[in-house]
Amino acid sequence: MSIDLSIIILNYNAKDFIIKCLQSIKRSVAGKYSWEIIVSDNASTDGSIEELKVQSEKFKIIENKNNLGFAKGNNVAIPGAKGRYILFLNPDTEVEKNTFVSMIKFMDENSEVGAATCQVNAPGGGLDDGAHRGFPTPWNAFCHFFGLENLFPKSRLFSGYTLGYMSRHNIHEIDALTGAFMIVRREAGEQVGWWDEDYFWYGEDLDFCYRLKKSNWKIMYVPTVSILHYRGISSGVKKQTKSVSSATRGTRGRAALASVEAMRIFYKKHYVGQYPAPILWLVWTGIWILEKYRLLFW
Repeated sequence: MSIDLSIIILNYNAKDFIIKCLQSIKRSVAGKYSWEIIVSDNASTDGSIEELKVQSEKFKIIENKNNLGFAKGNNVAIPGAKGRYILFLNPDTEVEKNTFVSMIKFMDENSEVGAATCQVNAPGGGLDDGAHRGFPTPWNAFCHFFGLENLFPKSRLFSGYTLGYMSRHNIHEIDALTGAFMIVRREAGEQVGWWDEDYFWYGEDLDFCYRLKKSNWKIMYVPTVSILHYRGISSGVKKQTKSVSSATRGTRGRAALASVEAMRIFYKKHYVGQYPAPILWLVWTGIWILEKYRLLFW
């Protein structure tokens, strides 16, 4: 039987946070809509599975034997999902009471939208920039990594990486959103083949949105409802949550390097052929330098 929303939560060593996430879902309003929860666990070693099995809420658990990464870990849950919409939700999030109802209603009223996100708030205040992104063209990436975006945060020319010149208070179209909260129309997801498993960790959401845009689907930012996103609980690479993450040094290093490798994959898939060789050489050099820097400090 078809339902309105399938909530897929990919978990990796985020036991305490996924319990809070599930509790926030339990407090949410269903209204006229129906939803299900599917937890795909990437071989957590922190007791996540044991804790999930004693919860009173009804949800399906998929126990992956290995850490499949973000893309594949989500993909394995999709065949069992029955929803008209699929929501990919991080375990280190907490949702507001009306978030799901409002987002389903928005998608129902806007058939041209392939994916959308709400306002994703960071723990210390402010917006998680991943929820409001431009594509990382060579120019956008240059402005971001060399600080021009920080100097001119409201400039259309210099803030293309995070679309800082756009209002964060109104509903509008964006290039890309975060996989921490990503509601996808099933038809759109099936058309582009869901998550690209060439990515292991990071970059998957940018790639997904890029392919949706290429297929003429809109990506929307809907700040009328919000969630809290702690960020980096599984990876341990975010300063604001590093102290509460159970990630080992090895996991942190792997995550840091995976984010750099994601840049290479994205450029090879989508930008080679669009830019002249000298520009791409600068891109590859910049990625190489960033990789060496992260190897040194992680």
